[in-house]
Amino acid sequence: ERRAIIIEGKEEALKFRTDAEAEIRERRSEVQRTEQRIANRQENVERRATNLERRERKLSDKEKTVSELEHSLTELKAQQDAMRSEQLTKLEEIGQLSMSDARNELMYSAEQEIEHDLAIRYRDFEEQARAEANEKARNILALAIHRFAADVVSEATVTTVQLPSDDMKGRLIGREGRNIRAIEKATGVDLIIDDTPEAVTLSCFDPVRREIARLAVTNLVSDGRIHPARIEEMVGRSEKEVSELIWKSGEEAALEVGVRGLHPDIVRLLGRLKYRYSYGENVLQHSIEVAHLSSMIASEVGANVKVAMAGGLLHDLGKALSHEVEGPHAEIGADIASKHSVAKAVCTCIAEHHDDVMSSTEAFIVSAADAISAARPGSRRDTAENYIKRLQAWKKSGAHLTAWRSATLFRRAAKCA
Repeated sequence: ERRAIIIEGKEEALKFRTDAEAEIRERRSEVQRTEQRIANRQENVERRATNLERRERKLSDKEKTVSELEHSLTELKAQQDAMRSEQLTKLEEIGQLSMSDARNELMYSAEQEIEHDLAIRYRDFEEQARAEANEKARNILALAIHRFAADVVSEATVTTVQLPSDDMKGRLIGREGRNIRAIEKATGVDLIIDDTPEAVTLSCFDPVRREIARLAVTNLVSDGRIHPARIEEMVGRSEKEVSELIWKSGEEAALEVGVRGLHPDIVRLLGRLKYRYSYGENVLQHSIEVAHLSSMIASEVGANVKVAMAGGLLHDLGKALSHEVEGPHAEIGADIASKHSVAKAVCTCIAEHHDDVMSSTEAFIVSAADAISAARPGSRRDTAENYIKRLQAWKKSGAHLTAWRSATLFRRAAKCA
């Protein structure tokens, strides 16, 4: 037992010793690894310190270089200023002018050149404007002469269609007059075929029907196939074409004037005025002109521009139906406008534009614009009989002598001026 206890104790002591030596070896290796890491860190720190010292030396060298360059630049600038002042002094001695005098001389010469160029440009612009004004004046005079030298008002109810030959008249009449009867029945227009060479006349108080008949006859003559079935087809096409033109004309008029929100029926009636003439003046163009005049007058006097403009555009709306509805066109137009939700102030302008007393400023403006447009020279035709009567009444009143004296005095004053 004693030996066993001794052996067991020796074994335990050996085991403890072995474990202690293993632990010591592990700790030594760990210490070595730690020492190695510390050594590596020290090397990195030393390397970084070396790099920092190298960078500091480079920065110090660059700072020295920059300071040297700044110093040299300062010296160069001083030398340049000195040379510049020396050159200016020499230039003043050579030119016998100071710097301010030379600047004034340069500015004066530049002003002279600019004034010369401006004078040339002004002259060119003036010549161009004069040429354009002369051309426009010729066009205006030619248009005025053309409109004033037009035929009498009877042309407003009659339309002439040119034919390629007189043989086409017989084809338009047809066998036993069936073609001419078909045309008159389909269009509601009287087709007058007389001795006028290569032309037929369409007569109707309704300008839209007359335009439909004109297009239909023109297309039939161009096509050459003239029989009742073809006549009905051409009349249907012409009605559709005229309806599209009426809508387009009314829409363009409203857009040109700037009146928005009109009912489609109002726009269509407005387009029908394109084919309506009053004393030789196109009613649609007259309405557009009255709308523009009304807007300008309203803006000047501080009235409602939109109401005046709409009233001017629609003031003759009743003329589109004056052949179909009895009554004055002003009342007809006002009733139609009120039925289609047009503003009450605009309806008042339409109804009162021919009255002696107006209930609103805009109505008075529309009436004045209507009178200005109608009284414009060349805007309306007149018969020769009425023109001669006016001249005779003017001569009896003695106004021609006063006018002659005024014209003579005016010519003398213009000559003196």
